[in-house]
Amino acid sequence: MALYRHNSESLPERRDFYGAVIRSCDRNENGLRFRRGRKFGRVTKRRLSAWTFLLALMSLIYFSVFGMKLPFHGSHYRLGLEVPNKQKSKHRKQHIPCEVGFVESVDDIVEPKDAMNFTQFSIGYINKEEKLYGHDTYEPRFGGHQTLKERENSFYARNQTLHCGFVKGPKGSPSTGFDVHENDRKYMSTCRIVVSSCIFGSSDFMRRPTKKKISEYSQKNVCFAMFMDELTMTKLSLEGHVADDDGYVGLWKIVVVRNLPYRDMRKTGKVPKFLSHRLFPSARYSIWIDSKMRLNTDPMLILEYFLWRKGAEYAISNHYDRHCVWEEVLQNKRLNKYNHRAIDEQFQFYQSDGLTKFNASDESTPLPSYVPEGSFIVRAHTPMSNLFSCLWFNEVDRFTSRDQLSFAYTFLKLRRTNPGRPFILNMFKDCERRALVKLFHHRADGQPPPASL
Repeated sequence: MALYRHNSESLPERRDFYGAVIRSCDRNENGLRFRRGRKFGRVTKRRLSAWTFLLALMSLIYFSVFGMKLPFHGSHYRLGLEVPNKQKSKHRKQHIPCEVGFVESVDDIVEPKDAMNFTQFSIGYINKEEKLYGHDTYEPRFGGHQTLKERENSFYARNQTLHCGFVKGPKGSPSTGFDVHENDRKYMSTCRIVVSSCIFGSSDFMRRPTKKKISEYSQKNVCFAMFMDELTMTKLSLEGHVADDDGYVGLWKIVVVRNLPYRDMRKTGKVPKFLSHRLFPSARYSIWIDSKMRLNTDPMLILEYFLWRKGAEYAISNHYDRHCVWEEVLQNKRLNKYNHRAIDEQFQFYQSDGLTKFNASDESTPLPSYVPEGSFIVRAHTPMSNLFSCLWFNEVDRFTSRDQLSFAYTFLKLRRTNPGRPFILNMFKDCERRALVKLFHHRADGQPPPASL
């Protein structure tokens, strides 16, 4: 098994028929034939011929356009179409929001004194690698070159230094990617509470947080950071999302990323998604929101409900439909979300290292689902939360960008490796996630939404 992976008719003339029709029409009731002029006979024949041709042409057009929808037995199958199942559509699952018991106002929120009182240890990060001995084709990588032994040791919740992105090569090596302007770095270093998102490869429209739902306190004290590449920024500008002199589009502070670390835009998107503690080194809390969603809830209300009230350091919703990794693997392959061999390789390794099927009836199952809906994540930047984020990112870096495949394995292995050192993760209902945001489809060909939204 290659585990070390770093790395898409003309109609015929019927003279006899026409003649018979004309002969029939030329007879009176006594069977006597009246002699008509040649000109009149020619006109009658032409008109009848034209009307017959027109009728045949209209019939041909009708069957060409609407013929597939006629209830001819087997016609759908001969055309390779799926017969619609009306019975199935009636019972299609409806995913709707549910009520979330937020406090009445941001003014009523008080951060608990023990809000960050979780498992304590110290984490350092490998920021530079030298050329590996015996590797003539060595190439610096953003995720570094983590060995299997280093990977295994990284799961222990103890004082350690580990791979967690942003790894540079030897002196004189080119940048490994995700380069941000110094002014943006200074801004990011001042953030204490962060809401972040990203758009790379012009893959989405910009969804601005609903300003009237965000309190004045949060507008002043929460950083709203949107990461994007230069091409995306140019396209969004043409659509009316032009940054002001301070680099803002609405509440979003635009952070332009140059030299993207991966060709796969989805994998590049995992950098701000998982590594907010690296990008915002002074932040105590962060909220991740996918670009397909518009935030309709105050960030402070989110922190209070999903972290502080639950006594959790990490919160993520379960998937709306699937709960077992086996199902997620099949769905990814069915929809060709990623190379099938790569998915199989990753999945087989996880099974060999102890991943088991989700069993809702087993009371010892630590989570309500082994498949998350990873578009919305709420985090306290505790040691255990930061460690889990690094571990999850390293799995995406090593294997596939389909992070839902690696979530349960990473969580269960971290939990198994550290008995007595809990990682308190709140997996909440997907309907609660839907109550926090407005969901959209990803970008497709068509007109963009109004820039004023």
